[in-house]
Amino acid sequence: QVQLVESGGGLVQPGGSLRLSCAASGFFFRIFAMHWYRQAPGKQRELVAAITGGGSTNYGDSVKGRFTISRDNAKNTVYLQMNSLKPEDTAVYYCHVNRYSVDHWGQGTQVTVSS
Repeated sequence: QVQLVESGGGLVQPGGSLRLSCAASGFFFRIFAMHWYRQAPGKQRELVAAITGGGSTNYGDSVKGRFTISRDNAKNTVYLQMNSLKPEDTAVYYCHVNRYSVDHWGQGTQVTVSS
């Protein structure tokens, strides 16, 4: 069964950094594109970053230049390095994969940016 487990969230001040991790299991990890989404209370869930099995990346406009998605296929893990954090980055961050037209989500990890 597919499992995605996020970690690394927490409370940081504006301008600070966090590194999120997503540990994946239950599927042939290296051939699937992986994604990070986020959702703030009362807001729609939005795509933050995506990475293909080959390592090509795309980012939402609001995080370009500040966030970096990467993957380690040997460890079945996806990362999201978040720099220059802003209060509007506050949200629950979710790891996601679409496998054979079925969505799989992690449990989410809370990121709070506040002074």
